[in-house]
Amino acid sequence: MTMQKKLKKIFQTINSLFLKGLFTLLPLTLTVALINFLFNLIKTWLHPVYQLEPKSLQMIPHSEIILVIIVIFCVGIIMQLFIVTHVVDTIENSILNKIPLLRQVYFGIKQLVNALNPNDQITFKYVVHVPFGATGTYALGFLTNYIREDMSPSRDEKYVSVFVPTTPNPTTGFYLVVPEKNCKILNITRQEAMTVIISGGILQPEDAR
Repeated sequence: MTMQKKLKKIFQTINSLFLKGLFTLLPLTLTVALINFLFNLIKTWLHPVYQLEPKSLQMIPHSEIILVIIVIFCVGIIMQLFIVTHVVDTIENSILNKIPLLRQVYFGIKQLVNALNPNDQITFKYVVHVPFGATGTYALGFLTNYIREDMSPSRDEKYVSVFVPTTPNPTTGFYLVVPEKNCKILNITRQEAMTVIISGGILQPEDAR
């Protein structure tokens, strides 16, 4: 073996080892970087809370995050009371629902948040595959409701409402009216479906688990 071939083999080995190390460490490094970025972002958002805290609380590291977590738990406890839920519903229906731009943004975000809530079993009933675009192409969507007979394109069969979120921003999407027989219900959770959609199919349901 000539010296040139030996050097070439050595460089290929070095290159292979470097790439193997790089792609082994890269997912962990990016995960840590993302968590650090999100943590700092949350700290920035909660900075006004930190400024309003008494000096005694500010001495506790990340006290604003702890305080907000406690407040979230308290709101959850309060929302267990029927009268409070009724008041919130009244505010949504009588005020938020009548402001044009705010109405679309608020209720759109609320629907998406409820879809990610494992305790909510109403907003998105099932995860489904529906025909979309070219023949033989399907989209991952959520069956949201059944179409009334007087609103159906045809009374010869049942139709359903399906919301198909876009990738990577699932807050926008397409509203489809599809024959029920064309929907294939998938045995995955809404959270797993959202993971697939947001990642563009890179992450699969077993990854979400």
